[in-house]
Amino acid sequence: MSFTDKVKNEADELAGKTKQAVGRATDNESLVAKGEAQEASAEARKAAEHVKDAGKDAKDAFK
Repeated sequence: MSFTDKVKNEADELAGKTKQAVGRATDNESLVAKGEAQEASAEARKAAEHVKDAGKDAKDAFK
């Protein structure tokens, strides 16, 4: 995973957490849900990148 991808994923995850906090503070269930979805999306991208990196590392180990 490139450094840029890591930064984007972290920023997206943080934005999701912020939306959730603001939504809870203002009793805005829609904003909480959007924040949860945004955070989950960022976490899924991070997990996919970890799998991709692990596959690359395994491939490199057999060279």
